[in-house]
Amino acid sequence: MSDVTTTDLYEVTMALSYLREGMRAPATFSLYVRDLPPGRGFLVAAGLEPALDYLSGYRVERKDVEDFAAALRRPPEDLEPLLGLAFEGEVRAVPEGHVVFGGEPLLEVTAPLPQAQLVETSVLNRLCHQTSVASKAARCVLAAAGRPLVDFSLRRTHGPWAGMQAARLGALVGFAATSNVAAAAALGIPAAGTMAHSYIEAFPGEEEAFRAFARAHPGPVAFLVDTYDTEAGVMAAARVFREIRRGPGCAIRLDSGDLGQLARRARALLDASGLADVRIIASGGLDEHAVADLVGGGAPIDVYAVGTRVGVAADAPYLDMAYKLVEYDGRPVMKLSSAKATAPGRKQVFRRPGRPDVIGLWAEEPPASARPLLRTVMQGGRRTGPPDRWEDARARFTRDVEALPASARRIDGPEPLRPVRSRALEDLTSRVRGEIERKVRRGHVTASGSGDLASERPRPGS
Repeated sequence: MSDVTTTDLYEVTMALSYLREGMRAPATFSLYVRDLPPGRGFLVAAGLEPALDYLSGYRVERKDVEDFAAALRRPPEDLEPLLGLAFEGEVRAVPEGHVVFGGEPLLEVTAPLPQAQLVETSVLNRLCHQTSVASKAARCVLAAAGRPLVDFSLRRTHGPWAGMQAARLGALVGFAATSNVAAAAALGIPAAGTMAHSYIEAFPGEEEAFRAFARAHPGPVAFLVDTYDTEAGVMAAARVFREIRRGPGCAIRLDSGDLGQLARRARALLDASGLADVRIIASGGLDEHAVADLVGGGAPIDVYAVGTRVGVAADAPYLDMAYKLVEYDGRPVMKLSSAKATAPGRKQVFRRPGRPDVIGLWAEEPPASARPLLRTVMQGGRRTGPPDRWEDARARFTRDVEALPASARRIDGPEPLRPVRSRALEDLTSRVRGEIERKVRRGHVTASGSGDLASERPRPGS
């Protein structure tokens, strides 16, 4: 499957028309989330690095043209104008890991119009999914209040590619490890895992299973203790731990039931057995709300493994993300549709300490004490610097989230900081809106032959 043909068909039909009309002037598209989903006090910008990889390698080849033609049921020669088209544009974007809010551009593309149009779907796909999952994972980090988190999402994500993304995004916002071996190897993320209930069931009893596992793994081991009776499982694990006399790092895992109550009982049993250094891992359908409840209730859980709900961002699995034309051939443009109006012109986001962000124009001076968030990360279709590392994004996230007010970090009922617009952006928006409305009125007059159709209607009785 080609990255080029992984797109919506209307991107192809529009780009072909632009080429035939000679519309190759620079166009700027702005990508942003209209509004935060319910239950979110902020979002975490993510997906930029994969998007830049995609853009830097974008080129329409012969097979792509043939596939486009087949989709349109037209001869390949009709699609020849697309052949060889590559992305040669500029990208300005918020680096991954930064906290962002509704209405703020995460990325802007400026490129010849056909190029900027063709890449829309794939760029949206990368940033939409990854920003959604990163934001969910970030809330788990806040809920855990410093306790390690492990990504267990691979088996429940919507495909292996999404599982790789989830592992990376967890690391980006502070997860300690992932169960995904491919992600650990490719990205340098620590790997972690224990055992399944099926492993326990395959042996005559729990102690036999634990001993066999310990024989195969000479380092610290973690035993799953709730296959049958959790208390009995903890005691069996304790006996084996005393036998094997491993160093620090060993653990038990609880995967079902009242995790808070079970963790308290398990902690008491382990401590009474002289195993105060054995940690307790909790898993089983956890998300930020469950983790916050356990932490707030004082459950003696050392590590949280989160998977299903986090890897698919279960409560907000999509974002209302848009990619809208804001300038063409030097002319600022906007959309006036009800509830979906856009703001014209190339933009910048200015971050002010302790105050709402300001969405302004790219060329304007920042407000006092503010810093710009969007950076030029690609020019002429090539990166302006080396690829960003997830470790760098994690550092950005840590700084940004610490600077948020407590009301935005809350797990229940968070209140996001709502950005404001600069005077320059408000003035440009007002001017462009006025120009469009005047054109619409002139067009209405031309089409109707009168300035007011209603006044020309016959009155009753006339």
